[in-house]
Amino acid sequence: MYRTEDIDARTEELIRAGRFFFERGWVPATAGNFSARLDERHLVITASGRHKGELAADGFLVVGLEGEVLSPGRKPSAETALHLQLYRREPSLGAVLHTHSLPSTLLSRLSPGGVVLEGYEVLKALPGVDTHEVHLEVPVFPNDQDMPRLAAHVEAYMREHPGLHGYLIEGHGLYTWGHTVAEARRHVEAFEFLFECEWEMRRLKR
Repeated sequence: MYRTEDIDARTEELIRAGRFFFERGWVPATAGNFSARLDERHLVITASGRHKGELAADGFLVVGLEGEVLSPGRKPSAETALHLQLYRREPSLGAVLHTHSLPSTLLSRLSPGGVVLEGYEVLKALPGVDTHEVHLEVPVFPNDQDMPRLAAHVEAYMREHPGLHGYLIEGHGLYTWGHTVAEARRHVEAFEFLFECEWEMRRLKR
């Protein structure tokens, strides 16, 4: 069972991540949502409508893996179902981070079949990638306001494509994850840099 100290530690990590992401323009307005696992059955997640660059302890709530809200008076992110799908799928997962950068949002609109990343050294920041010569496909899922239905779509894709590091939602941004908040944050940094490179490459080729 999780302890108060666990909530405090995870929320502090997520608060720091939110400030870092906001400074880089990756979570404008109230966009984005973050979560971290507390134990086998519970996670802490950002509350709905909170500015991610100005998060405090009251900007989070505890949720069970079946979606039950355990922090009265606080409303979870509308996209909680997407987080829960990932935690239920992978018991070793420790954090899920969602950002809304300009490059990832634009690429998701222009690449409905998915974004292919290859030839970049920074790809090696992702798990299991040890060469720039890898061909990494980042799927793009159509946006859907029915989050359980979108989560089911993601789950079906992941069953067919194991080893996924992250995905995009069209016009919506990036979802990525890690065994710890620090690892998930590193994956966000890597993906966002790669998306900036890909966007700039496409712009220069026009």
